[in-house]
Amino acid sequence: MKVFINKRIPEIGITMLKEAGLEITIPETDDLSYEKWLQYCKNTDVILNVGHNKYDQNFFEKCPNVKAIALFSVGFDHVDIKVATKRNIPIGNTPDVLSRATSDVAFLLMQSVARRASFYFQKVKNNDWGNFDPMYELGQELYGKTLGVFGLGRIGFEMAEKCKKAFGMNIIYHNRNHNEEAEKELVAKYVSFDELIEQSDVLSIHANFKPEQSNLFNASVFEKMKKNAIFVNTARGGFHNQKDLYEALVSGQIWGAGLDVTNPEPIEENDPILKLSNVCVLPHIGSATVEARNGMSRLAAENLIAFSKGEKMPHIANPEVYEI
Repeated sequence: MKVFINKRIPEIGITMLKEAGLEITIPETDDLSYEKWLQYCKNTDVILNVGHNKYDQNFFEKCPNVKAIALFSVGFDHVDIKVATKRNIPIGNTPDVLSRATSDVAFLLMQSVARRASFYFQKVKNNDWGNFDPMYELGQELYGKTLGVFGLGRIGFEMAEKCKKAFGMNIIYHNRNHNEEAEKELVAKYVSFDELIEQSDVLSIHANFKPEQSNLFNASVFEKMKKNAIFVNTARGGFHNQKDLYEALVSGQIWGAGLDVTNPEPIEENDPILKLSNVCVLPHIGSATVEARNGMSRLAAENLIAFSKGEKMPHIANPEVYEI
């Protein structure tokens, strides 16, 4: 069975695939044109995908030989799951192994924004120490404040637990379903979406993104948030309208924002949001630790090895494919 991997991944996954007898192709360059990438896909049986290449109706029609796709990610919004399932193509993903790493980044962004860390670091790099001003660009403390989590799954739970233990924060959340574990262990309170945005001192997004949620966090939402609120997004940039977020920040409707994902992504270099002292932006590094990336490599390999043996993928985004 031929496996196409479009970018280098940690060696643990490569070794597992080779030991399982799979034939691996990895291009010499990570920077493939769309046409070159598509050509590789046309000549393979299964794909281990790194990044956000589009797997839609058009792709599957052009690459009828592809029998399975293992994503090097938790998210799968770049895949048309309905089309894949209809074509009996399992889509694997890598849940749980990056929960701690991603929640660490959300926690980092929250604190960086609260204390304007990236703004002050830039001043140090510019040798701009200025004169002491007791009222200049002050931060805020987080002790005893309310964390609102939009999407309290594994990553959201990790973030909430950190905030509870470090700052004694109260936890509220909005989900499709109640999270009984969080309610028991973290005294988390389930609230409506409106209550979430109105009551949160820090609002952190950890949900899986769906197209119908595009620009969910927009001007009308920011208007309802607290003036001291910090908005954190480590999920998908599509959740927030970036122009509306900028306006909310400069007008003082909300206090600050920490983003590991942007809209668009990558962010435009002249985006005015980058000049604000109450914003910290990172280049989508939620899973960028040795431990998390090794785990993702292992899970992606496990998915493809299972498929090659005629078994169900153990980590799958469309389990319904096995019910057809």
